[in-house]
Amino acid sequence: MMLSDAAIVRPIDRAHAARTLVCLGFAGGGTGAYRPWADVLDSDTDLAIVCYPGREGRYTEPAPRTWPELVTDATEAVVHATPTPFVLFGHSMGGWVAFDVALQLERRGGPIPDALVVSSCNSPVRGLTDKDRFPRAEDGDEELIEWMRTSGSLPDYILDDADMRAMAIRLMRADLQVRDTYDPERGARVGVPMQVFYGADDAVIEPTVADQWRTAAAGDFRVTCLPGGHFYTPRLWRRLPTRFAAWTAASVR
Repeated sequence: MMLSDAAIVRPIDRAHAARTLVCLGFAGGGTGAYRPWADVLDSDTDLAIVCYPGREGRYTEPAPRTWPELVTDATEAVVHATPTPFVLFGHSMGGWVAFDVALQLERRGGPIPDALVVSSCNSPVRGLTDKDRFPRAEDGDEELIEWMRTSGSLPDYILDDADMRAMAIRLMRADLQVRDTYDPERGARVGVPMQVFYGADDAVIEPTVADQWRTAAAGDFRVTCLPGGHFYTPRLWRRLPTRFAAWTAASVR
């Protein structure tokens, strides 16, 4: 498939980096939440953020309407983003996308990530529940805005601007509709090392999240509980890549 140049956003040009962190977005989000991470990665680590169709530089492209469409596009984006060894990261809905992309890459013979890092999501392989479908696509505008504001998924300057607020609602609702078409493969497992992050106060996360994800990992596995909610605390979120087990001490600052 033809992939738009706007499918990959690199906040800093690190063409000669030895490794890459590839990030996949959450429902209703774009690339903005990940861009500051370039400042905590050293000069030998590139940051490549996947931009889904229907937003930002791909605004004119038709947005995916089904989960397979989203995963296919994201997989091709990851392939084009990774001339170097890489770690694959996804937050919330993006964690499920990252898991399915890792599965696809393993089955097609690569490129295979050095590690898979998923954040703030229950494991999909036990089947999706009503708790996973929160917020809901049928929620009213104010309910979606409240979720975005309290979860920290979008900054106030966007939610307080009428036009940007309307766009955020449209994008969130469209992503939730795609999420609701997800039919996870029961019993699927990835072979790459996996790390799971979740917030101690995140109401979306189930108490058994560690055991859920462990069944989806055929290789090395670790789980990290952090203070805060769906996006942890602002300070933790800004420096989250420094906690990735796949990085050496020299990879972050």
